[in-house]
Amino acid sequence: MSTARFGRGQKAMALVPLAVLSAAWTASIASTGTSTASADTGPDTLLPDGSTVPTQAIKAPASVSTAGDTAPGVHGDPGTVVATASTSGIPAAALAAYQRAETVINAADKGCHLSWQLIAAIGRVESDHGRTNGNSLDANGVARPGIFGPALDGRDGTTRIADTDAGQYDADARFDRAVGPMQFIPSTWSVVGVDADGDGKRNPQDIDDAALASAVYLCSGDDDLSTTAGQRSAVYRYNHSQSYVDLVLSIMNAYLQGEFTSVPNGTTSAGYLVPAVHQPAGSGPGNHHQQGHPHGQQIGDSDTGTTTSPAEEPAGQPTAPSTPGTGGGDSGGGGDDGGGGVDVPDPSVPALPSTSVPPVDEILTHAQAVVQCTLEGYVDNILRDDDPFDQCVYDYTH
Repeated sequence: MSTARFGRGQKAMALVPLAVLSAAWTASIASTGTSTASADTGPDTLLPDGSTVPTQAIKAPASVSTAGDTAPGVHGDPGTVVATASTSGIPAAALAAYQRAETVINAADKGCHLSWQLIAAIGRVESDHGRTNGNSLDANGVARPGIFGPALDGRDGTTRIADTDAGQYDADARFDRAVGPMQFIPSTWSVVGVDADGDGKRNPQDIDDAALASAVYLCSGDDDLSTTAGQRSAVYRYNHSQSYVDLVLSIMNAYLQGEFTSVPNGTTSAGYLVPAVHQPAGSGPGNHHQQGHPHGQQIGDSDTGTTTSPAEEPAGQPTAPSTPGTGGGDSGGGGDDGGGGVDVPDPSVPALPSTSVPPVDEILTHAQAVVQCTLEGYVDNILRDDDPFDQCVYDYTH
């Protein structure tokens, strides 16, 4: 039987309305804020709160990596992070913030040529778009309960940075901690922090403010970020690690190729949305039937039988309470102790209301199908357009 498949263009098509709304929102806030610039600064060079992009490149890092770790938002093999750039998804608030930051910064600094995909790649590496350590973005794009890195006290491979903000941003009056979705060190945030959404606050936990602050940092100086040399220079300033630079640019290139999906705000990392249910050897395919899609590929499984590392390793699975004898929050479930495992209800996304505009409804239906299939645990192989994930999406939309 011949079935349609969804390619990169159709995945990205669901984001077109968001981009249009983002541009309109940007235009509305660009005229707000009191200018703090000098008289010879033109209005086109101002940021939403009236500040400007530093003309000198900021050398102090925005973020730091601990020894043996690329960044808080990355766990396991970096190659897996790149390969799953699309399946981890980008919360709608984060995607809008990245796109607004691109529009605003390139209007304020016409020589920078920064793409939102580069900002998004940093957001993915730093905090999985605001979802590291059990956080999620609320309706206003604020990370809840809040993202705070380890104390930078010089121990356990950390850089030693004594307190610079009296605990104002990181709630630590002894040592600094990186804060927010873009993991700014407080001293650097004090230089580049910006009120991007006109709420009167410069909040590093707010993805709108943090994304634009990252853009301000990257565009400080005279690097042309449309070139590889400019990108590498700017990202290295952000975090003084060549492995960090390599990973960020690899993810950026995946996003530039259209390998991304938008997911609802409030979702946590794709790596622990739904635990894979353990099936003892010899059990039939009907033992656990997810939403009528027995053909699907579960997180933790692959065509080669190897295990895919989750994007996060939380203390426990939010959707599956730990039960004695079931292996706790591990995605493997109940083990071989004879107790079986924990029956986890199949998650589902509420039905979307009709807009009475067929093209819009079709886009929303496809976007919802992508979210639902992700919730069910299917993994999109970005190198194929006929994998179980694509079949799941097709089944929901036809």
